[in-house]
Amino acid sequence: MNIVEEAIIYATIMHQGKVRKFKNRPFILHPLEVAEILSTMTDDAEIITAGILHDIVESTDGTLEEIEKRFGKRVAYLVRSESENEYPDKDRSETWKIRKEESLSILRNSNDRGVKMVWLADKLSNLRSISGMYSEMGEAIWDTLDEGDPVMQCWYYKTVAELIELSLNRTGAFKELIKHINFIWPNTFDSDKARYRKYKEISLDGCTLLGRGAKGEVYRYDDELVIKVFNQNNTYKDVEQEIALARKAFILGVPTAISFGIVSVGDRYGAMFEIVDSETVSKSISRAPGQVKTYARIMAELARTIHGISVDDENAFPNVTVRLKDYVEGGIAHENRELAQKCMALIDTIAPFNTLIHGDFHTGNVFMVKGEPLLIDMDRISTGHPISEISDLYYTYVVRGEEGASFVEDFMGFSYETSKKFYRSFLKHYLQTEDENRLKEVTEKASVICCTRMIRKLRKKGRPSEEEQKKIAVYVDRLTELVEKYDTLVF
Repeated sequence: MNIVEEAIIYATIMHQGKVRKFKNRPFILHPLEVAEILSTMTDDAEIITAGILHDIVESTDGTLEEIEKRFGKRVAYLVRSESENEYPDKDRSETWKIRKEESLSILRNSNDRGVKMVWLADKLSNLRSISGMYSEMGEAIWDTLDEGDPVMQCWYYKTVAELIELSLNRTGAFKELIKHINFIWPNTFDSDKARYRKYKEISLDGCTLLGRGAKGEVYRYDDELVIKVFNQNNTYKDVEQEIALARKAFILGVPTAISFGIVSVGDRYGAMFEIVDSETVSKSISRAPGQVKTYARIMAELARTIHGISVDDENAFPNVTVRLKDYVEGGIAHENRELAQKCMALIDTIAPFNTLIHGDFHTGNVFMVKGEPLLIDMDRISTGHPISEISDLYYTYVVRGEEGASFVEDFMGFSYETSKKFYRSFLKHYLQTEDENRLKEVTEKASVICCTRMIRKLRKKGRPSEEEQKKIAVYVDRLTELVEKYDTLVF
């Protein structure tokens, strides 16, 4: 007996007597349908077996330990990716959103194609049932589900589709999933996604890494092309959104490169830019650190150009204060609520400003093209006060290096000492002053934001370690002193 046949027998026994919500169909028909869908995408017996067993932990007394013992670690790992955490003391309708968010985080952070296949097969099987019942019952169908809000149901299935698209968009199963989503929630996706679509596939083997940003890396592909490769958890929608923001910024006068095509690089998306005979400012500084003040002046002039653009409601961009308040809520709010409220009040002082802000402004995101700077990475472009941009620079070039010079050296490609010189020279040119008190004031206001950002970073992965808590305490003390010193972040 092979592993698939054994899984069918085991699942049939474990699901015996159980029925699905729709029309009381025997439960076993669902995992068998999932297996059938998987067989259209792969002949990997372990992936198909995981599809048969994917509901064992959630719906029966079976355990991951037993699955691993019977079917191996890989099958157990795939089943785990599809098994939601249970909250036995609460009604399932109350925990629906948190269960979905927790499980989506597993999918979002997985590079395993098998995980994505099992998710696709399961959700397609579910949507086949929902779609059929929706045809018969209409909107009344939502009353039969744990989550009765069709908007939330759409959010869930749409997010799954976006997270698996790059890996599985060529499969018939993915195309069918999109058709069912668009049938139940019309116009959720471009109808082209339900038809055959081939992305140009490229390899970056042997290509030079030019720099790293918050959302990916930038490579020199050939003499004319640069490719930005987005991180694994970025969807096609994220790439399209960044390109759209870049076009809006270009029209407003920001010197930026516009992508002319989206490609696939393994299991990640890439955006192509025509940037001929150029290198990043980071590369230029690493090659000639003695010229750091010259490049700081160029960057300061570029920043002043961007910040000289005011945005009206017709060209709306996100407000940077949303990101800054997220730093507070995700960090200092867990340590000291009163201090967090003072930070929020300071952030509110810059909320009315409609100045254009790049949001990820550093030397790795600026190319020198024929002596002129050209920006890329427009995914964080927003509106707000320039102090947010300066805080990003201070965070990148000074604060992160306080924890270890290697961060700046690895990220920027030049020494921490050069990095600090860059920040100081940039600030002098940007503010057009040599006044030490003025430079100190702006840096301290930037430090308010940096402290909240560092605390959020140290807490982001969960409960901080003892060493991390010591670092948090240092930033809390620094923040406490600064919020008492200033009543606004405006300069």
